[in-house]
Amino acid sequence: MEYKVTVATGTSEYSGTNNYVYVTLIGEKGKSERTLLDNPGLDFCRGAVDDYIVKSDTDLGPLILVRLEKHKYFIEDNWFCRYVKVSVPGERCCYTFPCYRWLVGDGVFVELREGTAKKLSEDSLPLEMAHRQSELQERQKTYRWVAWAPGIPKCIDAKSEADLPQDARFDNEKRSDFEGSLHYALLELSLKKLAIRFGKSWSDLEDFRRIFWKLRSPIAEYTMEHWKEDWFFAYQFLNGSNPRNITRLKKVPSNFLVTGDMVQSSLIPTTTLNEELKKGNIFLVDHAILDGIPANVIRNSPQYIAAPLCLLYEHPEKGLIPIAIQLEQKPDKDTPVFLPSDPPLAWLLAKMWVRHAEFQVFQLLSHLLRTHLMVEVICVATLRQLPAVHPIYKLLTPHLRYTLEINCRGRTQLLSPEGIFKRVVSTGGEGLLILAQREYKVLTYRSLQPKFDFLDRGVTKVKGYVYRDYSLMLWDVIQNFVSGIVSLYYQCDSDVQEDSELQAWIHDVAVEGFVDVPEFGLASDMKTKEELITLLSVAIFTSTAQHAATNNGQFDWCAWVPNTPCTMRHPPPRDKDAVTMEMIMDTLPDISQSCVQMAITWHLGRAQPDAIPMGQYVEQYFTEPAALKVIDKFRKELKELEDKIMAQNEGLELQYLYLCPSRMENSITI
Repeated sequence: MEYKVTVATGTSEYSGTNNYVYVTLIGEKGKSERTLLDNPGLDFCRGAVDDYIVKSDTDLGPLILVRLEKHKYFIEDNWFCRYVKVSVPGERCCYTFPCYRWLVGDGVFVELREGTAKKLSEDSLPLEMAHRQSELQERQKTYRWVAWAPGIPKCIDAKSEADLPQDARFDNEKRSDFEGSLHYALLELSLKKLAIRFGKSWSDLEDFRRIFWKLRSPIAEYTMEHWKEDWFFAYQFLNGSNPRNITRLKKVPSNFLVTGDMVQSSLIPTTTLNEELKKGNIFLVDHAILDGIPANVIRNSPQYIAAPLCLLYEHPEKGLIPIAIQLEQKPDKDTPVFLPSDPPLAWLLAKMWVRHAEFQVFQLLSHLLRTHLMVEVICVATLRQLPAVHPIYKLLTPHLRYTLEINCRGRTQLLSPEGIFKRVVSTGGEGLLILAQREYKVLTYRSLQPKFDFLDRGVTKVKGYVYRDYSLMLWDVIQNFVSGIVSLYYQCDSDVQEDSELQAWIHDVAVEGFVDVPEFGLASDMKTKEELITLLSVAIFTSTAQHAATNNGQFDWCAWVPNTPCTMRHPPPRDKDAVTMEMIMDTLPDISQSCVQMAITWHLGRAQPDAIPMGQYVEQYFTEPAALKVIDKFRKELKELEDKIMAQNEGLELQYLYLCPSRMENSITI
């Protein structure tokens, strides 16, 4: 018997190899000869698809495994294999064996399952069962849980990205771009900073324009022109970088000293605050979670944190507007309530304090905790408990690409005692961990599901809430897709209950990843198809849409530093009449801090050159026609949604395009 074997090498830099590569075909009836495939140094080049003949004395029967081995030729040279295809003599069918893995080291081997997705119950041969078991045992040694800090989700056991296995690392192009872009941004702004020749503080708000150099975007420039306007300030609670912090208010909190008389001039003349509360037109942004967080010390200078409350009103003509701000959670009789009718600089500074609080909450909680760390739990559990042949592994793995490395880099480069947050952010140092621990205590699985999130916050009818509208549309498309894939492999609830690998996966997620979270609300076992579909939809929605909503607009909303300052260098004002421009400039980030804020938000928020857009599965883990049909339907629905979003934004000066499927990545890679 002569089998035609096709081997595809990866397309990224350094994917090819000059090492010896051997293959063995393993079927139900036996094994082929161990065959040397390549001419060393000539085959298996980057992007190559090479054909070979592998001989066997007998018919191997249905093929189960392909064994690839790599041995050193002249120097050790890693190899990335995309897939292997095998054509059987006299048959029209072609077996596909997805790989998408690195072979690292001399004498290493990998055994690939045929691409049809199978649950454990669908494997009957001892060889199949043994392969599943050995794969998981090896992965569980490689991918281990560790507590990065008490009271927050567990993560991968790796001190830095260098400790990760090659399969979890960035491609070389991604690594070079990631490291080079930050150096570029810091260099550009360092040169600009030197050219300014100012002291530590800016002299005037207009001076911030001087670092709007090569790093710019249309929305960042729009922000620079409109950031002082009340409607724009309120707009950002709906469609800015932290669009899920606003709630409808039924009663003014007892610690908010605002009265109806104070805000009457902001309401329409024929109504009162109590009447508008009853109508559901009053909203609150409450940063109580920041109260008492220890503030950073930067270059021996203390920084400051406030925990403001901001009252907003949905005006029938003006739309959503702020009507009162209090900067303290525990007020006394002298605590000011800032109003739009106050001296302009006092009202402006109060809004800056709210935006400063938004920076802390969106970066550390909405972005880091609710997307990066959430998805890392799913990622580690998937690698530990689901073999590559499992349908849920095939569904999830494209949405987990690069997440482990970017999170390791975040812990070492952004959040560590020597990281960027410690250098320029007011919650840097011990404050960021305390803040994350507070959020983790109140974090719920329910709040990660957009329909419940908007319902529970009472914001289902707020006008102009584009983030809400697009999130719900995306959720429906994702849930339909997940339901289609799951239904191919799980016919009923008992199929879910009896899948021991799936049950081990959910147990790892709930008990290991989200340990010590009694309020989280995710069960450690799975009883129904609906529960499975919901959790998988949450995982994919979080790694695509939710991450895009909080990450991709960072530069747009934070590049103009006064709009969203990373730190404050003086305490909040208590005397409205004492606020001066000099006080504002001494409070806002200094020149150096401003440059780092602009550089890092550009670096993290920019479109990634190697981005794989949502729904574009470059690595094809599913091979069966029924699954590919569901994926095609998913892509068509995403394209229809994209066209709808683009049509709604056409001609608008301030567009909301963060949730366009083509602008969202399939996974958290930045």
